[in-house]
Parts: sequence; C-alpha cells; structure tokens
Amino acid sequence: MKKFVLALGLSMLMAGGTQAEVVRHTTPGSNFPILRAVEIPADATLVYLSGVVPGVTNSEAPEGSAEAFGNTEAQTVSVLERIESNLEAIGLTMGDVVKMQVYLVADESGSMDFSGFMNGYVQFFATEEQPNMPTRSVFEVAGLANPNWLVEIEVVAVRE
Repeated sequence: MKKFVLALGLSMLMAGGTQAEVVRHTTPGSNFPILRAVEIPADATLVYLSGVVPGVTNSEAPEGSAEAFGNTEAQTVSVLERIESNLEAIGLTMGDVVKMQVYLVADESGSMDFSGFMNGYVQFFATEEQPNMPTRSVFEVAGLANPNWLVEIEVVAVRE
C-alpha cells in the first residue's frame, strides 16, 4: 500500500506540471564572479555550444594579424558577444549559461592574461543587467587553431 501511495503521489506531482528550478550556489564569503556549483533539474534541457573563437576586432589592422584580433580582453569580449548571439539564435541568453570552459594562450608577455580575460568576462556575467554566473574553469593552452587567437570558450546552457 505504501508503494502505491508513493507512486500515486509521484504521478500527481509530475502531472501537476511542477517544475524544479536551476539552483545556483555561490561561494560563501567570496565576491568572485563564478559559481561554486549549479544544480540542474531533471526536466531541464542542457545545450552544449561548441568552442567559440574571436572575430576581427580591428578591421584596420593587416588581415589575419595579431593586431586584427586584439589583446586578451578584446578577444574575450568578441568571443562572448559571439556566444551571446549563438544563444539568442536558439532562444537562450547569457543568463542561461551554467558551465564555461575557457582556453587562454600566453600573449607576448609569455603567460596567459587572466586579468584581461576577467575584464571582458565581467561585462557579461554578474552584472546588474545579467546577474547570473556560471561554474567555470580556465586553462592555459599552448595554442589554438589560429596562432593569433588568444581565447576560445565553450559553454553549456540550460533550457528550463
């Protein structure tokens, strides 16, 4: 009898259209703009976007040159604008991003420009207009497909 009541209760819950929400866990005592963890309900759809690379940010620079793509901050903004556009094309927003993997190449200084990346990142996440943040990992890599690219980003978004 207990199993029947449990099954009946579960079926009523499911039939009632009750939908769980994404739960975003911030890091206690930190204002760093990433999540510690995120919980995705079973009835949500995960959307995986392929890695996105920068577009030309300086059309006056020689075609294909490092100057054409800009520094790490400019490339980060370019990549995030492209991701934003890709998400909008499928009915999602940057606020739906729950996971981000970032690949940064060392610039002319010989190390990745994490500060430049963060300057671009905070224009899109943890803002007054878009307060949601994703979980995130940042990796320094030896290079990307184009030797003048410094940034590639993959994201996972959730459709509730």
